[in-house]
Amino acid sequence: MEFYENKQEPEKAVLIAVDTGEYDCESSLDELEELSKTAGAEVIGRLWQKRDKPDSATFLGSGRLEELAEFCENNEIDLVIADSELSPAQLRNIEKATKIRVIDRTTLILDIFAERARSNEGKLQVELAQLRYSLPRLTGQGTKLSRLGGGIGTRGPGETKLESDKRHIRRRIKSLEEEFDALEKRRGLARARREKDGVETVVIVGYTNAGKSTLMNALTEAGVLAQDKLFATLDPTSRALTLPDGRKVMLIDTVGFIRRLPHHLVEAFKSTLEEAACAKVILNVCDASDPECGEHIKVTNDLLEELGCSGKPVIPVFNKCDLPEAKDNLLFEPNSVMISALEEKGFDKLLDAISKALPPTRARAEMLIPYSDGGAAAVLRKDSVILAEEYRADGLYFELVADVAMIDRYQKYCIFGE
Repeated sequence: MEFYENKQEPEKAVLIAVDTGEYDCESSLDELEELSKTAGAEVIGRLWQKRDKPDSATFLGSGRLEELAEFCENNEIDLVIADSELSPAQLRNIEKATKIRVIDRTTLILDIFAERARSNEGKLQVELAQLRYSLPRLTGQGTKLSRLGGGIGTRGPGETKLESDKRHIRRRIKSLEEEFDALEKRRGLARARREKDGVETVVIVGYTNAGKSTLMNALTEAGVLAQDKLFATLDPTSRALTLPDGRKVMLIDTVGFIRRLPHHLVEAFKSTLEEAACAKVILNVCDASDPECGEHIKVTNDLLEELGCSGKPVIPVFNKCDLPEAKDNLLFEPNSVMISALEEKGFDKLLDAISKALPPTRARAEMLIPYSDGGAAAVLRKDSVILAEEYRADGLYFELVADVAMIDRYQKYCIFGE
């Protein structure tokens, strides 16, 4: 008996967009194509047109819509992906004209998020965002969910099905919101505990596929999935990191950003992204080999502003500087650091920049501990960085770097402190 591997063919997709002049349409479509490939689609073509604004009923103009329908039929297209958020009416009318499935940029991103989510919190966030987005779009989804109307003759065969589906979704949203509130409380308690214990956090943010997970793995051996894909990791990861001055910080990796990330997606993932708002230092990682790295840094900075991170120390980190394409794209950003996460180059400068950006909670001091207070010597050895140690006639001499609170605690033994 012969067995054949069942390989599912990728869906053939065509991308559509309306260029209103508000942003670079071609670059946005390039990104949409990468998102489509990440989701498993094969992009066969693109179709866009210049308009002052999208058509309220069909997104594209009537002529372009006919061209789209013909292209889909001739090329056996399975899926149309719009580069903007579609209204229920636009979605319905494009499907009616092309007779194939239509999704928009937000739905595509949520689909990728759903595939990437691994933790319970990540899955809850994705499902909640999907349900909130799909609820107003149930109306008019084919004959099974016929559009409801008022008055005689307007009730369709899908009335009961539509209403029951909406009720089910509303109940599920309410249930998810309650679960999520409990998770947010636990996250808040964990954050408060870190602050009480004096644990300082450093958060890695940046454009998706910039090498954040590779950097996280190289610095902490976190074992985070690192692939050449958009949104390869969705769930935040936290690991301890020891800096050159002896301070231990919590390094946190977050979900990647993209341009034109829909606002309600930012809202849905705010509890994950708010780690950036509570961080002491933010690392804005970008791909130095990408010709649009300057735009990517701006996108991230704008989102950080939206998340309430103004005034936080932000270190621009140019990754992949070992690639030849990088030399033409480097920007003279203040306090920027050049690294290669894959080759583990430039880490000394990066760690030094983090140390300098953190609040000055540690200081260097010289102490002479009497032999009668062996407990103090044991504590200092355990909780500080010993630079020099010497046994003297009148006691144990230490040159060390320690928390200011620790130095204050043993101030009576200080010979010189700074």
